[in-house]
Amino acid sequence: MGVFKNEADVYKYVGELMNKGASDPVLGPKFAASGVILRGHYSDPDAVITVDFPNGEVFTGVGVGPKPNVELFMSADDGNKFWLGKLNLTMAMAKGGVRARGPVAKILKLVPAAKSLFEPYREMLEADGRTDLLGS
Repeated sequence: MGVFKNEADVYKYVGELMNKGASDPVLGPKFAASGVILRGHYSDPDAVITVDFPNGEVFTGVGVGPKPNVELFMSADDGNKFWLGKLNLTMAMAKGGVRARGPVAKILKLVPAAKSLFEPYREMLEADGRTDLLGS
């Protein structure tokens, strides 16, 4: 079993972080300019998060939200590790731990901006006493 308790746990932390990024006055416009509609497919537990960066909207659940132009497939544990700054997305894709569909270069261009969300993610977990997620 992964570090997240269930699908709702993934949405609470990763989904909320995506909302913060999309609505951030500095990051939001950078993400919007990318034109990326990203759908993250997580396993263990299964969860799906779609982020419509151009419109600053986040959708949770299977079949919810607009059609993505980039999709990432990974374990929820790897998603957690990425947001903790412990997973290099490019290396994880090269090794096959994370799979991608669509113009991957577009999403990789967003990684430097996404790194500014690492600390808010850690703070969110600390505030909720989620040491189980911090240890990943």
